[in-house]
Amino acid sequence: MPFTVVRFNLVDPHATPESLSERYRAALAMAAYADGHGIDTIQTEEHHGAVNNWLPSPFAFAGAVFGATKRIAVTVSAIIGPLHDPLCLAEEIAVLDLLSGGRLVTVAGIGYRPEEYEERGVDWGRRGKLQDLLLETLLTAWSGEPFTYQGRTVRVTPRPFTQPHPLLLVGGSSKAAARRAARLGLPFFPSAHLPELETYYRQLCAEHGTEGWTMMPAKETPLLHLSEDPDRSWELYGEHFLHEARTYASWQSKDIRSAVRSTATTVAELRAEGVYRIVTPEECVGLDPESLVLHPLCGGMPVDEGWRSLRLFAEDVLPRLAAQGRKPGQFRG
Repeated sequence: MPFTVVRFNLVDPHATPESLSERYRAALAMAAYADGHGIDTIQTEEHHGAVNNWLPSPFAFAGAVFGATKRIAVTVSAIIGPLHDPLCLAEEIAVLDLLSGGRLVTVAGIGYRPEEYEERGVDWGRRGKLQDLLLETLLTAWSGEPFTYQGRTVRVTPRPFTQPHPLLLVGGSSKAAARRAARLGLPFFPSAHLPELETYYRQLCAEHGTEGWTMMPAKETPLLHLSEDPDRSWELYGEHFLHEARTYASWQSKDIRSAVRSTATTVAELRAEGVYRIVTPEECVGLDPESLVLHPLCGGMPVDEGWRSLRLFAEDVLPRLAAQGRKPGQFRG
């Protein structure tokens, strides 16, 4: 039973304030539509200062989605943990957890763009220690009890809806991230298919006496777009996928491991590579993956085309999966 995801990062390299407002409101309408059609989660993320208007405020977006929906989860994958004030973040997540009745999933990574740290005046060299402080503070703060934070007594209220705390995963592709997750007894979210890192994490959990689980991308987790005519869609809209692929490539060093990693420099290369795929409904049903990740507004995709893709997915693919006994599941690790 594939886990179903609709991803939004709200990128639009040619946006005006008016067109970007339309895109944001369309994403909310799409989230409500996805909610009504049984899709499991909306996925969003955080980046700052991107010239293509990449979403910088995933929790504000998540709150708007929760207000427009009833059952769908929102997975923030991932926040850049060291850029956040721990106490403010504890409050923000608690409020969203209460507002949504426990539908928020937060993945905390440390990021991979030094320029984002520089913009925020945060020391890149201290990112590991800052991430430790953030995670430890969140777990303590959500108890609702007074505690000592940087030499002073503080208290975070209200307590969140989800007990013992909202779903929080540690993201990353390094052994340091795995050690951090195991030590704190938090689930681990590798940024790529890294079974050796999952094994390392489980060994550390056993050593620490903590219980954990891993949510790891499959070996192949393509970003999907649905079309009745993929050839025509690649011709018309391939540049949108290439824009996102090239943006990611410009940000990631050779040491970064990611499920969304492309070396393509042309639309033809991108299509052959398979990280981004435009498929027919029939082809989508035949994929049989662990998860199906739809990216309807990728790279500034026209809103009308995004709607066509989402409707094909919800009204053509999902009923076929249900008829085969492959109904979309609930959030799982």
